[in-house]
Amino acid sequence: MALTIMLHSYTFSNFQSFRQQTEVSTKVGEKVVDSDWIATSPTGDRVNKVMAVMGANGSGKTTLLKPLVFVDWFICHSFGLAPDAPIPLTPHFSAEDEPVEFSVTGDLEGHVWRYVLRCTPQRVLHEALYKKKERFSYVFVRHWDESLQSYLIKQQDFGFASGEARRVRENASLISTAAQYGVPLAKRLAQPKVHSNITALGRQPLSQDLLLNAATHFSQQIEQRNLMTRLLRDWDLGLDNVELEEIPVPQPDGSSRKIWLPMGVHQTGAGPRKLNFLLESSGTQGALVLLSYLLPALHHGGLAIIDEFENDLHPHMLEPILGLFASPVTNPGNARLLFTCHSAEVLNLLHKSQILLVEKDQNCESTAWRLDDIEGVRNDDNFYAKYMAGAYGAVPRL
Repeated sequence: MALTIMLHSYTFSNFQSFRQQTEVSTKVGEKVVDSDWIATSPTGDRVNKVMAVMGANGSGKTTLLKPLVFVDWFICHSFGLAPDAPIPLTPHFSAEDEPVEFSVTGDLEGHVWRYVLRCTPQRVLHEALYKKKERFSYVFVRHWDESLQSYLIKQQDFGFASGEARRVRENASLISTAAQYGVPLAKRLAQPKVHSNITALGRQPLSQDLLLNAATHFSQQIEQRNLMTRLLRDWDLGLDNVELEEIPVPQPDGSSRKIWLPMGVHQTGAGPRKLNFLLESSGTQGALVLLSYLLPALHHGGLAIIDEFENDLHPHMLEPILGLFASPVTNPGNARLLFTCHSAEVLNLLHKSQILLVEKDQNCESTAWRLDDIEGVRNDDNFYAKYMAGAYGAVPRL
């Protein structure tokens, strides 16, 4: 079973366009009325299931979400880096010689945990994991000692042999490495928890490869495949069914490999007809690929992070797709969704605590804030109209 984490907040600094420390919190205050958009964690914390990021082009919306994608990758996969490879991150260009810092806090296995990382592209400078009982206490702390040119490491109930811990590579996470040695807690933490279309270089554009990856995923997940088919049929995309066909593809060496190809089934006056998904509309293709990220999160209670959520989709599709996360039927495990969006219509669907705004100043420094951080914003305000009028900022200056 996949390990799930209920995100409370994360902070980061000196990361791409964000120079100063920035915090993104999913927690909601006591005055916010319970709704289908709010989940209560086992530790009693109330968090938003869905949060939208709005702002002008180039303001830093994607960058606001990248820290979570990076930390998930670093904890799970950094052991796989080549020994001399740089850590794939970029500091703000006004502080290229200073470290990048991250901190993620969330609910895991009935406790609140905090992971802290400070690093440069060359090495990890500080990595620590904390668990909260009455207060936070360390599970491990790993700190680079410049004078010794080695790491100082202390552990409590982590279980990684001290000799192996001291030999962890400078470009790898202690957790990712310990998982390779069978450390139970590390193996649980190193299970990927983020489903995203974001890479180190930004959003992955819709492509043939993404369609084939989606088909491969659904070929292995029958329950999710059935839900995907029902949703695409219900969303009036002209589809009656989606079939997956395994076909051989010749290779340059004369061999062949098999791939899964999605086929759209359409009802016509002459009976059902199949159409290769590569010939379907970009909106239909985009919906299939989007569901390949969302349905695994919904199935496992994970975290979906989507850049340009509405890309290639009609604005009317936003509400039913977001509704998958609000409904306890389709989201029994309280999966969460963080996404960027240019469709201001989404402001009509969400509470002010679910809206993040991003802006970049003339020094190429991004800042972000939640709509409910702005004094005087009422729950019954027309967020759409006021945002479009520029009352909240984070709109293009044209």
